[in-house]
Amino acid sequence: MTDATLPRDLSSALSAATAYYLHGDTMEAIAQRMAVSRSTVSRLLKQARDTGLVEIRVRSPLEAPRLLAQQLRRSYGISARPVPVPEEASDVERLELVATAAAELLETRIGAHMTVGVAWGSTIAAVSRHLRATPTTGTVFVQLNGSGNTRTTGLGYASEILSRFGRAFAAQVQQFPVPAFFDDPDTRTAFWRERSMQRILSLQERMDAVVFSVGSADSSVPSHVYAGGYLDPADLDELGRSGVIGDVATVFYRADGSSADIGLNARATGPSLDRLARVKRRICIVSGSSKLASLRGALAAGLVTDLVIDEPTARALAELP
Repeated sequence: MTDATLPRDLSSALSAATAYYLHGDTMEAIAQRMAVSRSTVSRLLKQARDTGLVEIRVRSPLEAPRLLAQQLRRSYGISARPVPVPEEASDVERLELVATAAAELLETRIGAHMTVGVAWGSTIAAVSRHLRATPTTGTVFVQLNGSGNTRTTGLGYASEILSRFGRAFAAQVQQFPVPAFFDDPDTRTAFWRERSMQRILSLQERMDAVVFSVGSADSSVPSHVYAGGYLDPADLDELGRSGVIGDVATVFYRADGSSADIGLNARATGPSLDRLARVKRRICIVSGSSKLASLRGALAAGLVTDLVIDEPTARALAELP
């Protein structure tokens, strides 16, 4: 139905509404042009709203994260918590906001008598600093992957992260005192037969939840595995030839989520991606669009059930096919 075929009163209401809502004219100007009173214009505008000629929507910025979370659930089948961040926020400030939100989420996800795997790294270190006291009973945190390299044992770095989790949840902690990567796959095989290692591996087999971020060589806040001396130039060349775009707990994968035939994984001490994907709750924390490709690979591998992510990166993820 066009303006010309509308009943006279609706046609007048449409004309007034178009001038007021689309052109920004004042009611006084509209009244003068239509040769009616200002109160008549007010009545016509109300009529336009009541009859559906005009629909007014109020969009709260607080609603955007909820709608975005719904979209990510539909697209990826995950529970997402997009974190609003100011446009002018630096990468470090963005990480701190995401880490704070992740720490709050963990208070609701970690309970009594749970075994929880924790991957070390820059993002999880930030999360650990924001944990608040949430005492549990019978809970154990276990380190997911070794942290030693040719420069350091890495025990202090990984231990501090685990200790913060343990203190916050009044839980036991279990370190994993092995290197991040063995020099020889056969060495790892021999180590895994040791009873002391079997005890830790058994804990990992019983994990109820895992907490991790995704590693990326291109991250604006460098992933610790790339910045901490764990990979030499030959390793990086090998990863490039294998099409690697990211890692979880120093186990690498491609954009499609595959990890087979990536040589470095045979020497890595983190659990296989298949093993991680069997854990009931898999909580991933991501800050910054530079980790977007790595995050998509982790999603393709089925590694994520819960995602805490800054809102701009969440929007980019939702827009990707």
